[in-house]
Amino acid sequence: MFLYSSYKQFTNKDIIEFLKKQGLDVKEERGNRIFPVTDKSIDVLNCFIKKLKELNIKIYLNEKVEKIIVDNIGDTKKAIAVKTDKQTIKADKIILATGGKSYPLTGSTGDGYKIAEELGHNITKIKPSLVPFEIYENDIKKELQGLSLRNVQIEFIDKTKNKTIYKDFGEMIFTHFGVSGPTILSGSAHLVRYKNIDNLLKDKKIILKIDLKPALTKEKLDERILRDFGAEKNKQFKNGLDKLLPQKLIPTIIRISKIEPQKQINNVTKIERNKIIELIKGFEIQIKDFRPIEEAIITSGGINIKEINPKTMESKIIKNLYFAGEIIDVDAYTGGFNLQIAYSTGFVAGKTN
Repeated sequence: MFLYSSYKQFTNKDIIEFLKKQGLDVKEERGNRIFPVTDKSIDVLNCFIKKLKELNIKIYLNEKVEKIIVDNIGDTKKAIAVKTDKQTIKADKIILATGGKSYPLTGSTGDGYKIAEELGHNITKIKPSLVPFEIYENDIKKELQGLSLRNVQIEFIDKTKNKTIYKDFGEMIFTHFGVSGPTILSGSAHLVRYKNIDNLLKDKKIILKIDLKPALTKEKLDERILRDFGAEKNKQFKNGLDKLLPQKLIPTIIRISKIEPQKQINNVTKIERNKIIELIKGFEIQIKDFRPIEEAIITSGGINIKEINPKTMESKIIKNLYFAGEIIDVDAYTGGFNLQIAYSTGFVAGKTN
């Protein structure tokens, strides 16, 4: 509800129209995610740089903001200037849009939180979001590093309640530390807010369950395996899953199933076949932790939204001070949604007199 007014004043269609006027077309991918047709984020940035030059906007580079100067007029506090390590810049209004704490190489080091806190604002807990996960299983990290999976269903499950926290369909990838990819990153946005998540991770109670063949029921999968086995009955079991699974995944499935790799396919029992089906429909991994915030796409947490006027983005504590983007305690999925938050809140903060 906090973002409703901002979205209404500057919509996703508005930013698409702006980019088109600057000569950049966009495309829509699964999940209503919007990307530039060039697949280069720098092209979006160049559109804004072009517009800034057209409007003769002054840009001060390589200056560290030290604080926002506030004037006390009776009971009212009013932002009047920005002090940097080189100068003091007076202003009629100030918009604090420093980003979060992820991607520190871009300047998002969390300084904005400190500045806002010094002015009396409360900062909700800062955590990484849209971030990969580390896993406990060293064998899986070693065996499956670099393996990409497409068209799989993933579930993050709280084992203490046997509760699905998040379910998605799409792509993921195994890495040297664990798992990543679009579905995993989206899942992290839910887990970061899940009650008692840190303790659950420590106690190995959060499971990633992967359905490698979501389009097939267990019965249909059994039929498929029987068909494949029937065509390759004289081969060894380790060579019998080639048509069903990615080559890199097969040794791991065989290892976990505890079926003898050299066993003749026509000697694989129904019980053993059911083990394979259960693994393919429910490949489970224990989630260990979020990767560091420096690797996160966005930051969860920030300036408490109760202290910001949602219609103007002005601080309720300091007059003439406004906020926009990731510094605010709002975030969303990957695919342009967080950028839209920045565009909409920035537009509202910028146009308000």
